[in-house]
Amino acid sequence: MLLRIVRLPLDPARVADFLHLFRQSENRIRQQSGCRYLELWQDADEPHIYCTYSHWDDAAALDAYRRSALFGEVWPATKRLLASPAQAFSVVRAAGGA
Repeated sequence: MLLRIVRLPLDPARVADFLHLFRQSENRIRQQSGCRYLELWQDADEPHIYCTYSHWDDAAALDAYRRSALFGEVWPATKRLLASPAQAFSVVRAAGGA
């Protein structure tokens, strides 16, 4: 299982636009082959910063999504709403972890 966290520092004036985009896209993202979970988080201290948290079967499933028409639609629209570049992290649970 691959866990993906994408930190999105949004332009504060564009947060509502982002939330609308996410709500329109989230179910289609969840339906992508290999996507097992998707959640949206908001920073507790900086409310214009959001993170997506998702679970993928493996790196190949995530890469297939990143090559999909859906990603080609959602990611450029999201990038236009950012105040600074996004940061993305792919991680796996450490051996012996809970």
